[in-house]
Amino acid sequence: MQLRAVLFDHDGTLVNSEPIHYGMWAQVLRRYGFTLTEQQYKARYAGVPTPTNAIDLVQRLGIDASPEQLAEVKNAATREYLDRQAFPLMPGVEEAIVCFHSAGLKLAVVTGASANGVQTTLRANKFNRYFSAVVSGDDVRASKPAPDCYLLALRRLGVSSGECLAIEDTQHGLEAASKAGIDCVALPTEMSKNQDFNLAVAVLGGMPEAVGYVRNALYGVEA
Repeated sequence: MQLRAVLFDHDGTLVNSEPIHYGMWAQVLRRYGFTLTEQQYKARYAGVPTPTNAIDLVQRLGIDASPEQLAEVKNAATREYLDRQAFPLMPGVEEAIVCFHSAGLKLAVVTGASANGVQTTLRANKFNRYFSAVVSGDDVRASKPAPDCYLLALRRLGVSSGECLAIEDTQHGLEAASKAGIDCVALPTEMSKNQDFNLAVAVLGGMPEAVGYVRNALYGVEA
């Protein structure tokens, strides 16, 4: 079946936000008297939506706050950051977006996080004109690794799962795409490289390699 759409994850795929999210979580937990190491973040929390992380942290550490309260403290820190600046783009992202759009592919962002970060990224980089849909964790009842956000993206784009390719950087995102019946290319980062990517149709070194993969899918060539 012909490829008609590319669905991008946001954090860790379009933007290099995971180290920033780690720093925010570490600062939030210090307020409650707990330390979060980068190794712990990589192992349990990278690429996982804030509400899910908050539940795990409260239960695991015995924090004297509800998961909702902890998540709101983290969300407030994220909003404060985004009020000042957008997350930095991952290498090759702008070129990939322009290339895929020029090839006639529909583009969407599918994130388990809130829409605020995505909208800031699209606005700051003037990407809005390239994207036909944005689906965030705000739009669905169950976030990644549930398939809900991807299933909603298919409906909004008017395409079938077999006509799409997802690009993700984490195991949770990969599982969400796979459960929706969508082939997924994995781009592991320093934060997610030790996760399980066995469900991916390809595990690549970064967005420039993903461009080659998509070109091959479209034209049978990598350049």
